[in-house]
Parts: sequence; structure tokens; C-alpha cells
Amino acid sequence: MTTAGQKVTLDFADNTANMSGDDDSQEQTIADDLVVTKYKMGAEIANQALKTVVEAALPGVSVLSLCQKGDAFVMAETGKIFKKEKDMKKGSAFPTCVSVNNTVCHHSPLKSDPDVILKDGDVVKIDLGVHVDGFISNVAHSFVVGVTKENPLTGRKADVLIAAHLCAEAAIRLVKPGNKNSQVTDAWNKIAKSFKCSPIEGMLSHQLKQHVIDGRKQSSKTQRTSKKRTMRRLSLKCMRYMQWMCSSALERERDGGQRTTVYKRDPNKVYGLKMKTSRTFFSEMERRFDTMPFTLRAFEDEGKARLGEFVAQFKFTVLLMANGPLRITNSLFDPDLYKSEHEVQDEELKTLLQSSASRKTQKKKKKKATKTVETATGQAMETEAAE
Repeated sequence: MTTAGQKVTLDFADNTANMSGDDDSQEQTIADDLVVTKYKMGAEIANQALKTVVEAALPGVSVLSLCQKGDAFVMAETGKIFKKEKDMKKGSAFPTCVSVNNTVCHHSPLKSDPDVILKDGDVVKIDLGVHVDGFISNVAHSFVVGVTKENPLTGRKADVLIAAHLCAEAAIRLVKPGNKNSQVTDAWNKIAKSFKCSPIEGMLSHQLKQHVIDGRKQSSKTQRTSKKRTMRRLSLKCMRYMQWMCSSALERERDGGQRTTVYKRDPNKVYGLKMKTSRTFFSEMERRFDTMPFTLRAFEDEGKARLGEFVAQFKFTVLLMANGPLRITNSLFDPDLYKSEHEVQDEELKTLLQSSASRKTQKKKKKKATKTVETATGQAMETEAAE
């Protein structure tokens, strides 16, 4: 069961795929171009779904309607791809969740729940996932309702949004062979401290595999429990999604005492269901969602963790390719909407955050630098020859 208070994030330590002696049971990885294509197709749908929900999140709109809109979009768009592959499973990898202000995450209300209506100034976190043939692309975004570039937001809400965004940006720049989990955690802690915010504790990083959203290997986001493993790349064997959640409060998160609405079945458990209605429900759930998390709202049948002040969340999916990390789900963060009186204090972190996370940009810069060196070397040789 996935409770409203659980939070899933990035596992930085690489690993090999599990292989058996039988070639037919060999795990599919991003070494296969078709697998990468499936990830990207799911990511594109996730990006579009996120944008659709964000654009609809206006004052007076209900959270339930936004969750329904996101889920409907995902199901409609995934139904348009791989139509000839009748047995291929695709659709929601994580139901649309819309968490407001101090709700940490996974708020995906049922029709029978008291609805939440958005208003100007609300901090909104939208989180969803899409899978194509079990290959999962997750994305999450935070924003404040009603903020415009002409009237940017300041204060604690701006602080927590900027801090969470910068932590996510630092993470993708530090995911490289040879770096350690502790380096990433140190960066996160320094950024959060610079903005007088605190990281959400108890967040685990899970390995993502085909049909598995929370694999066996995991690491923690907080310094005191972070595993000091070295990142390494082993033949394109893995894929990760990263998430950062930051709170403007300095206290620890606590359970809000509200019922769970997001679940997933345990693939290692045998369910002995005696009632016919239970077996019917289980059969539909397995057919539609398999091992992916789902919300009871999807069954027309009839959750949340809270803390301190405001919580911001950003999540994006990254393929750890041979030539570096490839981000496939987008960030909608607009720095012109939020202004803070605080800034990152650590000079090394400032330099890191100013560097490009784009592989294309890095390649262009490398070519330009090489050309400059070659030109300078050629000029020096010509001068020497002339002398």
C-alpha cells in the first residue's frame, strides 16, 4: 500500500540488470532503442498531462476535477499509441495527485471526500506518472496560484519554491560516474539552509525497472541516513526519476490522519480472496494497473500527510545513458515568477547551478573550447615558425 505520507525519489547509485540463464527472461533496459522510445513516449504524455493540469489550476477550481482531468488525459493519450500491440499494458503509472500548501504529497481525493477549492496564493504540487509497456516516466511541479511576472511572489512561499527547484537542478548536474550520494545530499542541505528551509525527511530513492516503480535498491535523501555509495555506469542498465521536496517549516513532517486513496498491490503476495466482489475488483485492478499505483477514484468507488507551513515538490525522469544523463520529463518552473531575499551561499554550488545540464549545450561548449585551443595552438606554432 502506498500511503499519502510516503515519498519516492532518486536512487543515485547505479546497478546492473538482473539476468538469469534464460535469454527469454533477460531484463529489458535502455540499451535497447525501443525501450528508450517507450520511455520518451510516456514522458511526452506526462509532460503534456502536467501542462494541461497546471493551466487548469485556477482560483475556484476543485482539486478533484484537476485529478480527474490529469487521469483522463493520460488514459486517452496512451490509448492512441501501440494500438496494434493488443497485449501491451500502458496508461497511468501514478494517479494524478494535487497537494495544496502544507500537504506533502499524494493527495488524490475520492468523489466522496470533501473537495478542496483552489484560491489565489495556494502553493500547489501536481504529481503524476505514465508508463508504456511498464516503462515509467514520472513528473511533478510546484507553483503558486495567481502569480504573474508583472507581480512576482516574494516571502516564504517563494523561498521554498526556489529552494526546491535549485535542489532538483543541482541533483541532475551531480548525477555522474564517480560522484557519491553524499555529495548530492550535501548540496541539497546547503541549498535548503541558504533559503532557511528544510528537506522533507524519510524520503527514499527507489530503483525504477519495467513494471516496478519502487525497486529493491534505494537510498535516502537526508544526510544522516544517506548511503555512501559511488555512482557508476554499467552498460546502460538503469533508469531513475528524481524528486525534491522542501518545506518552509523547520519541524518534521507528521501524519495528517486522513485516509489513504492511493494504493498498489504487492507483486510478491498471493491474495486469497473469498468474496466474489473482491475477486472482481482485484481482477479489474490487475488488468488496468498491474503493479502500478492507482486510486480508488478510478473504480467509481469509494489520505494525505501534512506538516508545518508550505511544501514544494519537483520531480523529473532521467535516463542514465552512456554519454550522460538524459532528462525526458520537463520542468515548468519560471524563475521570473518568484523572488527571494535569500540566495545560495556556497560558491561551488553557485558555479554548479550556473553550468548547463544539457548534453547538447555541453557538447557545443566542448567543441568551441577545442576549436579555440586548436586555433591558439596553430597561431603559436606559426609565430614560432616565423621567428
